[in-house]
Amino acid sequence: MTTASPIHSPENAAASTSFSQLPLSPAMLANLQQLGYAQMTPIQAASLPLSLAGHDLIAQAKTGSGKTAAFALPLLTKLNPRSLAVQALVLCPTRELADQVTQEIRRLARGESNIKVLTLCGGSPMRPQISSLEHGAHIVVGTPGRIMDHLQRNSLDVSQLTTLVLDEADRMLDMGFYDDIACVAKACPKERQTLLFSATYPESIAGLSRQFLRQPQQVTLTEQHAESKIRQRFYEVDNEDKFAAVALLLNHYRPVSTLAFCNTREQCRALVQALQDAGFAALALHGELEQRERDQVLIQFANRSCSVLVATDVAARGLDIAQLEAVINVDVTPDPEVHIHRIGRTGRVDEAGWAFTLATGNQMGRVAEIEKMQGVEFEWHRLDELHSASDKPIQPPMATLLILGGRKEKIRPADVLGALTGEAGFTKEQIGKINVTETSTYVAVERSIACEAHRKLSAGTIKGKRVKVHLL
Repeated sequence: MTTASPIHSPENAAASTSFSQLPLSPAMLANLQQLGYAQMTPIQAASLPLSLAGHDLIAQAKTGSGKTAAFALPLLTKLNPRSLAVQALVLCPTRELADQVTQEIRRLARGESNIKVLTLCGGSPMRPQISSLEHGAHIVVGTPGRIMDHLQRNSLDVSQLTTLVLDEADRMLDMGFYDDIACVAKACPKERQTLLFSATYPESIAGLSRQFLRQPQQVTLTEQHAESKIRQRFYEVDNEDKFAAVALLLNHYRPVSTLAFCNTREQCRALVQALQDAGFAALALHGELEQRERDQVLIQFANRSCSVLVATDVAARGLDIAQLEAVINVDVTPDPEVHIHRIGRTGRVDEAGWAFTLATGNQMGRVAEIEKMQGVEFEWHRLDELHSASDKPIQPPMATLLILGGRKEKIRPADVLGALTGEAGFTKEQIGKINVTETSTYVAVERSIACEAHRKLSAGTIKGKRVKVHLL
């Protein structure tokens, strides 16, 4: 395979950032407008004209830059809805990212009729996945290991594939998926389009692109986050004072949603316990959790039923949460690239965000490395400048109801919304995100109505059937 052609940066992309400039169908443009896609993000403006023209692509862009639409629109444009064969495959490093990508592709595909998108990830039983594949799918989104399993069992047929997407390719390589990616790519037809998205561009990515991409165009998003949008503050603390410092930051700034990063799962568990003891609605996300527990934690955090998510870097890979007011680095990461990735979770789109870092005396060398990489002088503050704005920790605005029943029972978000706004008598504005999984449904409701909503849903019906409901 040949090397990448010269880099295209958003600055030399077409002046217009309107989606109407792109060769998209009227139905797709109408759906984009309905979804609130007003203007293209820089990575979309730089990459979409190239990918829609059929070029292979290497795009350097971080989570939250709008990259899902940057690869979903080209693959949807090429799709033949009448052929129920797998025509596009998206590889993701984690199940969480795969789920988010699947949801976004489904939203973008609403303008077309009956586009079937299937998620294939480890941590879920094989049998239902094989059964779903037997019924056909247009697009498959999954993790490399599970996709390999299906290819080896001949339960996944990629002979009709026209688009292969490698999302967060650098993360997949970090996690040791090179051989799996190589096997998947070799199983796909040679005459295909390959779109590779990566936050960084190490030599391993260059090697991957040389092997599996054909004369790729390269797009780099030079400015990842506007400095004014993410306000960084550093605090020097003693190790034993870190947990108290986290609570002080939360009570002073009172962010509605905070992602706190620890370097180890032990530190994760200990901090969550300390925060819960202090009255915070905090949950942990680390590698020891079962998949069902991980899903539940992520849904509660994303729908604003949990104020603080304490995570390790491995668990938080591919995590993309809208409206994240603050990131706290409880531990300084030894990798400057990871620090930039961590703080980039806040300050998305047009929103500002805080990034706080707690550093002990022996971590100053790591801070200096990060400072050198970012090319800025960090702002240091003293902890005694912070004062609790209230005696009570801020409570999340929403609470989550868990309904035992999901896609298997043909439950749709509209059914749940109908039950709550109809018979139960709540307003649409009091209901938040509704997530339907294979066997469960999670619905966010305003905290003030949580108990009443739980009681009324338990006493009522969804699709004419009684359901079991738990308040998480």
